[in-house]
Amino acid sequence: MKILVLESSGNRHGSSNMLADNFIRGAQEAGHEITVYDVINADIRPCMGCNACGMGGPCVQDDDYENELKGLIRENDMLVFVMPVYYYNFPAQLKTVIDRFYSFTTELTYMHKKAVLLAVAWDNTSTVFNVTEAYYKTICDYMQFRDMGMILGGGCGTPEMTRRSKYPELAYKLGKSL
Repeated sequence: MKILVLESSGNRHGSSNMLADNFIRGAQEAGHEITVYDVINADIRPCMGCNACGMGGPCVQDDDYENELKGLIRENDMLVFVMPVYYYNFPAQLKTVIDRFYSFTTELTYMHKKAVLLAVAWDNTSTVFNVTEAYYKTICDYMQFRDMGMILGGGCGTPEMTRRSKYPELAYKLGKSL
């Protein structure tokens, strides 16, 4: 299987990317092909709602989403959303990527992609992932993505906190199980 890992942390060696690295290691050991895409450093502009694409593309914006990421999404079987949780939800950079699904919603929906969510938060309360999890599940439902699992790492505010937690191992096992 071809897997596209969408990293959305500005901290390359931070907690969410630590989970991604462990997931990738497991998935590679299971024989899957991995492509990592850093949405933070890409030129991806927000959807303007102009509807010029008619949900079937192309988008009028000439940016990295239209010129490279859309193609990567098309050619991979699975999308892995990797993120730190900011104020109980997806970071803006990753939300922007999802908003741009609009330009090929119909096509993407019929691809029946698989999806994984790897998220971390400093907070470890029972509610910290409520909005994040609900949004992810809603996107999976709407886009007809098959949810293959979530790792929701509460109490992962620093790499050292994350390293000492169960979450890197859980991410590895999830990747390996695919």
